[in-house]
Amino acid sequence: MKRVVMKLDDLTCPSCLTKIKKNVESQSGTDNIQVLFNAGKVKFTLDDQQNTVDKIQDEIEKIGYQVKKVQISEAD
Repeated sequence: MKRVVMKLDDLTCPSCLTKIKKNVESQSGTDNIQVLFNAGKVKFTLDDQQNTVDKIQDEIEKIGYQVKKVQISEAD
């Protein structure tokens, strides 16, 4: 399992939170999803046997949000 933090650009309203969270939740292998509006980040754990960080990033960008930075670490 990986812990992923993505820094996003252009979170302009609280409805962005719901849209991003639902998108990440719909991706296989994701869990513990948090979208932090003020920080402009989405955090989640990822089972890298089921999905990739690049695919999650692509899906977020398809709904109109630019991923500026990605941090990946081993989950405890």
